[in-house]
Amino acid sequence: MAEVHAEMVASVWKVVVQEGDTVSEGDTLVILESMKMEIPVLSEDTGVVARIEVAEGDVIQEGDLIAVIE
Repeated sequence: MAEVHAEMVASVWKVVVQEGDTVSEGDTLVILESMKMEIPVLSEDTGVVARIEVAEGDVIQEGDLIAVIE
């Protein structure tokens, strides 16, 4: 199981995957927006998205849990 955490304060612009989706290393999970820049959050593992902990429009803090990959 791998947890994906936010690396910065940002707002969630778009959630790309859904729970139950299969992802590969390097796939985009969500896209964050910070200072007018879009920042993709990539999967660091191959597996199935067990949980998505954010929704579009959420403001997240550095270290917040974004997703869990099993």
